[in-house]
Amino acid sequence: MTKENLQKAGKSGMIFPSTQRNCEEFLNLSSMPAWAKESILELVENENWEELNDRFYKNLNFGTGGMRGRTIGKTITKQELGGKSSKETPKHAAVGTNTLNEFTILKATKALYQYVEEWLTTAGAFEQPRLVVAYDVRHFSSDFCKSVATAWENMGGYAMIFDGPRSTPQLSYSVRNRFAHAGVVITASHNPFHDNGFKAYFQDGGQLVSPHAQKVVEYYNNIELDEILPWLKEEGSLDQFNVLGKEDDLSYGAVLEDAVYSPDLLKDHSPKIVFSPIHGTGAISSVPSLLDHGVEVVTVKLQNQFDPNFTSVKSPNPENKEALSLAISEAKKTKSEVVIASDPDCDRIGVALRHEKDFVCLSGNQIACLLAEYRLISLKSKQILKPENKDGFTLLKTFVTTPMLEKISNDHGIGYVNTPTGFKWMAQKLSQYEERAALGVREKEGIGIDFDTTDLLTRIDILSRYSKYVALAAEESYGYLPLDLVRDKDGNAASLAVAEALSYLQSINVKPLDFLNKLYLKYGFHYEKTENIYFEGAEGSEKIQKIMSSLRKSLGKDLNGIAVSKVKDFSESGLLDEEDQPLEKENFLMISLENGFTVAIRPSGTEPKIKFYLFGESIPNSQNLPETKKSIISQVNELGAYLVEDANRRATS
Repeated sequence: MTKENLQKAGKSGMIFPSTQRNCEEFLNLSSMPAWAKESILELVENENWEELNDRFYKNLNFGTGGMRGRTIGKTITKQELGGKSSKETPKHAAVGTNTLNEFTILKATKALYQYVEEWLTTAGAFEQPRLVVAYDVRHFSSDFCKSVATAWENMGGYAMIFDGPRSTPQLSYSVRNRFAHAGVVITASHNPFHDNGFKAYFQDGGQLVSPHAQKVVEYYNNIELDEILPWLKEEGSLDQFNVLGKEDDLSYGAVLEDAVYSPDLLKDHSPKIVFSPIHGTGAISSVPSLLDHGVEVVTVKLQNQFDPNFTSVKSPNPENKEALSLAISEAKKTKSEVVIASDPDCDRIGVALRHEKDFVCLSGNQIACLLAEYRLISLKSKQILKPENKDGFTLLKTFVTTPMLEKISNDHGIGYVNTPTGFKWMAQKLSQYEERAALGVREKEGIGIDFDTTDLLTRIDILSRYSKYVALAAEESYGYLPLDLVRDKDGNAASLAVAEALSYLQSINVKPLDFLNKLYLKYGFHYEKTENIYFEGAEGSEKIQKIMSSLRKSLGKDLNGIAVSKVKDFSESGLLDEEDQPLEKENFLMISLENGFTVAIRPSGTEPKIKFYLFGESIPNSQNLPETKKSIISQVNELGAYLVEDANRRATS
């Protein structure tokens, strides 16, 4: 009778045709575990059509950060809960084609393996596919890690895992360090507690990009459920896996040294820092690295405990001041000057600075500008960056990161490159620069070079002579990479780089906020704001696509009375970056306005939302900086309110 109710719901339009089709596929497979079938039937019996639609209306897709999705449903079935309390990790992840669970994890693993095997064969390298797997502290992360490793070895590969949670950037480095062909980290970064994810990496340590990503997706979409169901019954204990040892942690810790240009600055002038990993992996590497450099570090004890529910915060996102509130309180008690907080997988950090009696949280763009300016000053003071070699240095940023970084690059005489959203595109540039430099050395000097075993100064010299050395890669969403042997944003390295930049300012007796104001006078005041509009579930996805379609068809000649001067649609082919390299197509619009402001619009690749990025700026050398700030902020806020109202109207019209 329950199956009949499912069919009736389909006919009456209570569920999408795709939902019905996907549910029936699960129910009709004889090898499907009983708990999964009973969970679906429970939702049908309770007529929880919204939950069924959210779980089954589509297959979970790869986005800019791999796959992310709910691993714990809004409604948890009795079979999924398995007799556990609501605060514990359920016995099973939420069943569904659009959720992050045993089924989607194993399908993704098989797809990745199949592509790596194809790639190796095509390249004539008949090797056993090697994989490194890491995981953070989220619900099911450890279980999913073991499932990935077990499936990989079942298919004939060699898998390596860690003995506990590790940060995402350590996974990126370990793929290179262990000469693996691919990597996976189980994490949903800063998403809510009920989410988890599958980030896939290639042999260079960067996340999958074209053409690799598309190939993995093709394999993923062609895998039938019955191909992976036998692996569900296998449970692995740690001692059966190839576990990475202490030497891997030490190796990564040694690489973090390259984030620091002047160790003596940290030793002699570092401000006192409060660090919070917000219940995640941040303290594993960041705190020891800071302590090794002589920095006085205080940790937030409550948030220095692994907790998949992130119970001390509303959201484990260091972009939000609320997530830093406990650390700020600790800083006030301990008379510390700086707060640094990392997200659960420690690829991003937030920073708060003491200002009079309170603390001010810097934006991701402000942190990026502070780092860029200091690092270029430092390179020049050491005579590493000189007028005769400036063409060999560059900054990397995404299109949605502050244009102030472009002005900093121009002022110091170096290049910059804008990339699509997602750190993987900057990682791709790093790999290309390294490959070009290696080729140049081989052609002109007749020798090969292993960059991973070459010291920092030598790497900078070779890269700047034969290719490009990246002084900093940054994105507005609090992700920074101040070194080149990791190929993803690195909260551990960024913590060191921020501490060094602040130590420099302390050594010259300049407060960080005063330093930023000097930059605003020099480059113009830049103010950025992001408006996020969330549309959950199946209906939400349709609304997001409706907004983008409507904007392309009928944008209008102005936004809130400000004339539109140019529209750049990144879904079109033929666009080039600053190095005349083709840009990957994406669902993204960038709108230039006559007053010099810019608006960028894109659906998130990892969350159910559409994002509006607003960029306002003034001319340099403002006569009255406070009034200039007030005016620019007001204009940006008014424009943001207009865009949100306009988007909601387009979503429902």
